[in-house]
Amino acid sequence: MHSSTEDNLPKPQKETGKQDDSPFDNSPDSSGQPGTGRTAYMGLLLALALILSYVETLIPFQFGVPGIKLGLANLAVVLSLYLFDWKRAFFLTTIKAFLSGLLFGNLFMIAYSLAGAWLSVLFMILLKKSRWFHVPVVSAAGGVMHNLGQLLVAALVVETYGVLYYMPILMAAGLITGLVIGIAASLTLPYIENVLNHV
Repeated sequence: MHSSTEDNLPKPQKETGKQDDSPFDNSPDSSGQPGTGRTAYMGLLLALALILSYVETLIPFQFGVPGIKLGLANLAVVLSLYLFDWKRAFFLTTIKAFLSGLLFGNLFMIAYSLAGAWLSVLFMILLKKSRWFHVPVVSAAGGVMHNLGQLLVAALVVETYGVLYYMPILMAAGLITGLVIGIAASLTLPYIENVLNHV
């Protein structure tokens, strides 16, 4: 049986035996948290990501490359990465990219979103696994990679490297946005964990 402390949601997860492969697996994870609970939390984070994606469409700020966004929805991805594990974070960022593109954009936006989201989350996963960096630094790096991924896809779509002219401003914007998101996540995580520990 799991003790009461083991039933609480941990920050990092340790490898203990067979791990579930699906974000919606109903078997308890290494912390003893029921899979149905994880599914509910993932649903809430996905809703948060879509809300932030919609908010981005209302921001009257253009980078000069149509379809490229700031990546505010990465807040939900950062939270999932630290509340759960890399598989759920990758799953969330993929679904978020598809749905936000379908709901608030077009096929080009889906391509931009997927490129930025995948490069961002993969880089954040590597930095988090190194255990050398705090949440704001991991998120800031993810913000830079998010915009870099979008910019590279834009260069392929328009078939010109002229869009790389925007790289400095996009890297700076990604760094600032990612840092702000990381600070927000680091301040929010203790409260979310406290709530989850008492449900």
